Order: sequence, then C-alpha cells, then structure tokens
Amino acid sequence: MPIHEPLVMIPGLMADARLFLPQMVQLGSERAVHLALATRGETVEQMSEAILAGLPPHFALLGHGLGGDIALDIIRRVPDRVSRVVLMGTDPLSEPPQAAAAREVRIVAARAGRLAEAIREEIPLAAIADAPWRDDIMALIQDMALGLGEGVFIRQSRALQRRPNQQKTMRRIKLPALVISGDADTLVPMRRQEFTANLMPYGKITVIEAAGHLASLEQPQAVSDAIAAFLAGPMMLR
Repeated sequence: MPIHEPLVMIPGLMADARLFLPQMVQLGSERAVHLALATRGETVEQMSEAILAGLPPHFALLGHGLGGDIALDIIRRVPDRVSRVVLMGTDPLSEPPQAAAAREVRIVAARAGRLAEAIREEIPLAAIADAPWRDDIMALIQDMALGLGEGVFIRQSRALQRRPNQQKTMRRIKLPALVISGDADTLVPMRRQEFTANLMPYGKITVIEAAGHLASLEQPQAVSDAIAAFLAGPMMLR
C-alpha cells in the first residue's frame, strides 16, 4: 500500500472533530488524519502559528470556514510543507464593516451568557439545505459550540473580523487546490467560492448538491468521495 501524506483537518467557527467525522472515517483508512482546532489566538495569523507548531513535516490541508482562512495562512508561511489544499465554505477576503458590526452584536450576546442565541444567528436554519436531517445538524451545531464555550467563540469571532485579504497568497499557491461548495450555502455563496477557486493557479471547484454551509455533514458521502478523488489525483509541478 502506498504511503500517503497526513491530512490536517481544521474545522471552522465553533466546530470540533464531529464536523469532519464522516470524512475522518473514510479517509482515515488510507492516511493519517490530524485534527487541529483553532482555539488559541485572536487572529488568523496567531491561530495558524499555534496550529503549525504541532503539524507533521509534510501534509495536505482541509479547512472549513475560519479553518480555510487558517489553512491559507499556513500555506503562506510554509508553502513547501503543504502538498495540496481543500477549502470548504471559506471566504478568503477581509470581512466587510457591516458584517463585522453584526458579528460584534453576537460577541456581546455570548459575553452576556447567550451563546446558544449567538450561534443560532451565526448559522441560521437557512444556511443548511432543507432535508430530513436538518434539525439533527442544527442540534449538533449547538452541541459543538456549547462544548467549546464562549471564550473560543469570542476569539474565533475576533479572528474572522480581523481576517486578512488573502488574494495575494492564493495567486501564489502553486499546488493542487479544491474548493467544495454546497449549492445552497447562504453564508458563503457559490459565486464567492468560484472566485476563490479561480484565483488559485491550480484551483478547481466541486459543487455538492442539496447541501448548504456544512456540506461535510449534510452530504457526507459526496464530500468524502470528492476529497478522496482529489487526494488521489496527480501532483502538479510547482
């Protein structure tokens, strides 16, 4: 059996390993899977630095949302250590002032002991595709968030507010890159994710049908298959 490089998975805002559990089960049969939670630091750069300290010498990256922003910053820091990258539900541009102000309201709510309310506003029902399992996914979102706590929510929210515009980094990424977009994602619309894929020299996009912002849970088999095919694909010369 060929030796595959480890896959580093970085969940997004207030998500733990369960965000990628179906992918960990399927992909972990062929390669080591390393989960990295963004719980330390208050900026994307601080979080990527903290995560990078515990990573193997050479690896592939998978990031969702904030985790995708952190993955891009890791590539900026150590491009020669990353073999390829998968971005899901990731907005690589700076947060607009209006969105940052709305996020501030959710931070205030979390500080006041209303974390569950803040999460419902952060990931509303409309962000998940209408399906029989939508309520179960919404319950899991709450459970993951409440497990991580308001301190992590505030730090991650600050990181999203202050996130850098990573267009320069993406133009320089000379490695295979896959953007996975749910066709019903209302938080990071497909047009933005297409922009992300087109900005990277070797970027491509895969659209997951009947999925919203959390495609890894909404359509786990389709996402796992897309990632597995991408990881098994040919390497490109830098």
